[in-house]
Amino acid sequence: MRYNIWRPLMLILVAIVTRTLVNSVCLMFGMSPDSASSVAMIGMIIAALVMYNRMMKPRRK
Repeated sequence: MRYNIWRPLMLILVAIVTRTLVNSVCLMFGMSPDSASSVAMIGMIIAALVMYNRMMKPRRK
């Protein structure tokens, strides 16, 4: 089975973009930078897990 380089890169890219977006939105609504960073980290982890589950679903069948 061949290794696909695009899947891990896409996972990392989605996680980073999600973190940046959530952080920006939280700061825009007046959260403190520390709180916004924490919420962004949680959002990044959730987005990475969802993306990973979606990528692995076809492989399980």
